[in-house]
Amino acid sequence: MTDVQTISKPVLREKGRIMSASEIERTLVRLAHEIIEKNDGSDNLGLVGVQRRGVPLAQRLAALIGKIEKHPVDIGVLDISFYRDDLSTKDVRPVLNPGDLGFDVNGRNVVLVDDVLYTGRTVRAALDALFDHGRPRRVQLLALIDRGHRELPIEATFVGRTVQTSSREIIEVKLREIDNDEQVLIVERVD
Repeated sequence: MTDVQTISKPVLREKGRIMSASEIERTLVRLAHEIIEKNDGSDNLGLVGVQRRGVPLAQRLAALIGKIEKHPVDIGVLDISFYRDDLSTKDVRPVLNPGDLGFDVNGRNVVLVDDVLYTGRTVRAALDALFDHGRPRRVQLLALIDRGHRELPIEATFVGRTVQTSSREIIEVKLREIDNDEQVLIVERVD
């Protein structure tokens, strides 16, 4: 009989809820107004969601801004999986077509949208991917949750909520479009 080694997922213990569904919605409304104010309206504005949970957040924000400003806002989707610095350096960088993003970013004010800002490495990868699509006039970052612990000098222009965390804690953003749930939790690894 042979020994079968199983790889187990870390055991997580829920510590508390940071945001309810209604708090997420109110936060997105506030952030939509901040984006409009910081960009003098929504002309020349495009929102780009970083996959996965940045995409529905960008879609919701675009709908809110479109309703306030009375015209639609362009939305793009950015897949950064081939831009991560934790991949082997021998990997070949992907060839991207300008149409992959969803709109032309050249000369535009672009807001990168992500759910959690942590070390900054995801944002660095997103910037690399974004600039492969063109040269925006300005790039701003929106994070629903900023949990600190930066490894790179990256700061969000728009922040839903800042949450102090330890390195053992994890922020879980659950969105109805992906998780069939709507809340932000703080969980902790149990050893």
